[in-house]
Parts: sequence; structure tokens; C-alpha cells
Amino acid sequence: MASPAKTAAPKAAAAKKAAPAAAKAPAATVGKGAGSNAAVDIQPVLNQQNHAPAPTQRYGTVSQRLPIGLDEQTRQASVTGLNQLLADTITLRDMYKKHHWQVVGPTFYQLHLLYDKHYEEQSTLVDAIAERIQILGGVAVAMAHDVAELSSIPRVPRDREEAPVQVSRLLDGHQRLLKNCHDYADTADKNGDDGTNDLIVSQLIRTNEMQVWFVSEHVVDSPLIKAE
Repeated sequence: MASPAKTAAPKAAAAKKAAPAAAKAPAATVGKGAGSNAAVDIQPVLNQQNHAPAPTQRYGTVSQRLPIGLDEQTRQASVTGLNQLLADTITLRDMYKKHHWQVVGPTFYQLHLLYDKHYEEQSTLVDAIAERIQILGGVAVAMAHDVAELSSIPRVPRDREEAPVQVSRLLDGHQRLLKNCHDYADTADKNGDDGTNDLIVSQLIRTNEMQVWFVSEHVVDSPLIKAE
């Protein structure tokens, strides 16, 4: 029978040989991001905005990125008009959400639901307008401070207002937006930009006119209990 000392000696020698190999393994497999692939760094590169290069495209310009059969002058005119409509639509959309949160009174339930429905419909229009601007090679206005500067709809106070005042503000916003829609649809038609004309007529004008109808009826002075 082998002694314990003789048995332990070969095991110790084997452990010494294996140790260097185990110590070298992490150096060969650990990347900069502490992963297993040295070619990939999973650490995000932060604060790149602090030393950003020139923008890929400046606001107010158009780029002929897509072959859609429209010249630069036509695309520039359409983009300018669409950005105005986009700013107005974003403003009107946010007015609906503000009033949705703040409405009170006996018609709360009806207006609360109606405002939110119209908010969702205006949100759909926002995407449609912005996508058309990108197709034309432009840059869509997006941030709240830029929208506020561009919108033709007057700034809404932060206060909570009575439902009839909310409705009146919304109708005024719709009217300003629709006036711009008619002007820019006519310009797009004259310039041969059928896609922009179709967007304005078939989506913006029709949706906003329908919303005007639904909202306007809430301020008709009609008897509720007994006919006069």
C-alpha cells in the first residue's frame, strides 16, 4: 500500500503544471467590456454630444435622397409647409391631452373620452406628416421648444379652464390649422406634389373637419330637460 506522502507528491506536481495555464486564460478571453469576446466592447460610448461633428443634415434644408420625381424647389416648398402643419398638429394634439386631464363638470365623461380619442387621431397625423417630410428629404420639427416657436396656434395657459373655454380654444386651433391646410394643399397641387396634396386633403383636412363637428356640438345652447 502506497504511503500518503507518495500519493500527495504527484498530485501537487500536477497542480503546479495546471496553475499557469489557468492563470493565463482570463487574459486571452476577457475583452475591454469585461465580456468573453475581446473584439467587442460592451461599454457604451457616452457624452458624444459634447464634441459632436457637424449634423448629418441641417433643419430647413432638403436632400435628394429618394428618387421620387420632384425637383428641389418643389420639395423645399412642401417641406416648409408641412413643418408648419406639423407644429400646429403637435400643438393641437397636446391641447387635447391637457384638456383630457383637466376637464370637469357634468359633461366630464363625454369630453374626457372625446378629447382622448381626438388626441390619438392627432398623434396619427403627426407621424404621417413627419414621415412625408422625411420622404421629401427634409428634416421634421420635433422638440417642444421648436414647435412652440413655429406653431400658429396661440400658447395655452397652464391653468385649468371651464369646459366651454377648452372647447373654444380647440375650435380656434382647428380653424387655424385648417386654414393652413387649404393654403398648403393648394400650393402642393400647383407644384405637382400629389403625395403632399393627398396627405393634406385626405388625412389632415378630413380628420380635423370631423373633429370640429364633434367638438362644436358640445357648446350648442340647447335645453337638456324640457324643450322650449
